Formats: sequence, C-alpha cells, structure tokens
Amino acid sequence: MEFLIIFIVTFLAGMGAGLGTGFAGMSAAAVITPMLVTFLGVNPYTAVGIALASDVLASGVSAFTYRKNKNLDVKNGLLMMGIILIFTIVGSYISSKVPSQTMGGFSTFVTLMLGVKFILKPVMTTKAEMEAVSKKRKIVGSIISGVFVGFICGFVGAGGGMMMLLILTGVLGYELKTAVGTSVFIMTFTALTGAVSHFSLGDSPDVLVMALCILFTFIWARIAAKFANKAKPETLNRAVGVVLVVLGVVILGFEYLVK
Repeated sequence: MEFLIIFIVTFLAGMGAGLGTGFAGMSAAAVITPMLVTFLGVNPYTAVGIALASDVLASGVSAFTYRKNKNLDVKNGLLMMGIILIFTIVGSYISSKVPSQTMGGFSTFVTLMLGVKFILKPVMTTKAEMEAVSKKRKIVGSIISGVFVGFICGFVGAGGGMMMLLILTGVLGYELKTAVGTSVFIMTFTALTGAVSHFSLGDSPDVLVMALCILFTFIWARIAAKFANKAKPETLNRAVGVVLVVLGVVILGFEYLVK
C-alpha cells in the first residue's frame, strides 16, 4: 500500500510538473514540492531538492525539443542565465536577512495571472516580428531581466520560470514557442545548480521518491514539449493558459491543506 501511495503521488506530481515545464517553462518545484510535503510528509527542504533534480532532465529534454524545432534563443539565453545565477545568490542572501513570509504565495499568484493572461490575451508575436527587435534591446533586456528574475528566484525561492516567460513575451517581444524554449534552456542549468546545493547541504532524499518524480516529470515534459512545438499559436496559448490556471488552483489547494 505504501508503494502504491508513493507511485500515485509521484505520478500526479510528475504529470503536473512535466506539463507545466513542457508547455510553459514552469519550474517543477511549484508542483512537486507541495505534493511531496502534503501527501508523503517529505521534509520541505528535501522536497525542493527532489523537485529541482526532476527539473533538470525535464527542462533539458524540453529545451532539446524546442531547439530541434528552432524555437530557442541560445545566445541571449546564456547571457540571461549567467545574470540570473549571480542575482539568485544575491536574492538568497537578502532573503536570509529580511522576513519574507508574506511573499510565499507570489509564484502561485504569478502562475494564475499568467494563465488567465494567455487565455484572454494570447501572445501572437511572429518569428519575423521577434527577429526585428534590435540586438541592443535584446542584450540590455536580457541583462535587466536576468537581474530581476534572479533576485526574485533567490528572494522568494520560486517563480523563476514564470517570470522569465512573462518578461520574454511581454518585454522582449519573443514569440511564445521561442520564449518557452529559452526559458526551459535556462531552467536546466539553474535547476542543476539548485539541486546540487540542496543535496550537498541537506539530508539525502528517498531514492524511490526522487527516481519516480524524475521519471514521470521527464515523460510528461517530453510529451508536452512535442505537442507545443507542433501546435498552432492560438492552440498553444490556450493550452499554456489552461495548464497554468489549473496548476495554480491545485497548488493553492495544497497550500491550504498544509496550513
């Protein structure tokens, strides 16, 4: 019975995290962490580590799929990633000095609002329009965005994938598929860094729970990424919006159960 419960919880967690990653570049931590804590009693710090480990392969296979379909901006992605990693450390340091309990629901709020936004006001930017944006604007925008997203990730502990998607589409004028592809590319490396630091500083995770989370997140992320790259812009916007709204509501439910 215990194995069955673990299997069901990790399957549902992996499915939600994988769909969020493949469709919208969402961090697996937003889904996996509350589910492991709520239903399996996993230590919150260890649960975040497991979620980040799950994010590495899921984001990696998603990034590969988007790259294969020419929906990934590696050059600006690398620049933004470097800035994000630096300011994540800065945000983490400041967060340790300032009470931030009120920021706990930030990533969930962003997820819900972004989901509604994609449903009501889809991103219809074309590749031609995106490529017309000057290189200077992309570079400056990537640096400023990296500072903002990195600080939010470090200070709040979540929401990086959602903030990146919002900035790439709303500020830098990215076409939706390229925005998601670039986001998961960056998340691959940020998740790897976070997972290594978590497991080096905390307790060893339950191998079965972590293995199942990684497997299911990987499978569903691959399915979602393949569908997203073949979908029409209108369909993808609605799919992303629905996935984000559903995940946001579910996460709020988990947080309520924990309380």
